[in-house]
Amino acid sequence: MYIDFHTHAFADAIAERAISKLENTLIESGYGKDVPAATRGTVGELLEKLPQWEVDKAVILPIATKPSQQTTINNWAKDVQTAYSGTLYCFGSVHPDAEDAFAELERIKALGLYGVKLHPDYQGFFADEERIFPLYRKCAELGLPVVLHAGLDAMSMDCIHCTPQMSAAVLDAVPELTLILAHLGGNGIWDDVERYLVGRNVYLDTAYIEGNISDEQALRIFRDHGADKILFASDCPWHPSCRERAMLERMPLTHGERELISHINAEKLLNIC
Repeated sequence: MYIDFHTHAFADAIAERAISKLENTLIESGYGKDVPAATRGTVGELLEKLPQWEVDKAVILPIATKPSQQTTINNWAKDVQTAYSGTLYCFGSVHPDAEDAFAELERIKALGLYGVKLHPDYQGFFADEERIFPLYRKCAELGLPVVLHAGLDAMSMDCIHCTPQMSAAVLDAVPELTLILAHLGGNGIWDDVERYLVGRNVYLDTAYIEGNISDEQALRIFRDHGADKILFASDCPWHPSCRERAMLERMPLTHGERELISHINAEKLLNIC
């Protein structure tokens, strides 16, 4: 079984516009080698593609890029999760600048969403800012895992908002938080991931790493960090899920390591064992 722990989709009415805007951002940044996107951002197309990519279930990670978006986004996530129960699992999102961010976290928990997605580049904060720590602590109190974009992003190529050093500071300050760092802990800066994060109590996902990191370094990180803290993920639609699945399948992983990464760790976090 494969559970893709990092996918994106949008409401049908805005999906094409959102994907086109993000594709343009990738192209303008010079980081646009994966344009056009693997889907046009709708839930329907994601559901159509998953079996083609031999992936069984997926986690959708919406992002509130403005404080005004968080309620609408979380309502949509709940509707999607209800409609496709057992196949799609949705996180919610809050914006750190929203006056009602803490109340919305309570609502995310009450809605039955599985965690919180934060994106420092799109939401305008650095991962280790002290003003964000109460938000992390509230997520920990509510038992909501946090997926945090880590490393380079096309939105902000000249300023990394979540480095491995920043993530290490978060772990030191809020050790009770269940933290999942996207892009194997730091997109494009994996030497620092090995230096500052490997071995820490943090999950790393495989989103968007195939073709961007050598198999040798990825395998070393998997094993030095521990396969029980690695999550299969693609960052669909920017990578089709089959790319990261093919990467895992060509690596000399043991059966036990592959099972942990492909679905067991995700099942534990989603409480669907």
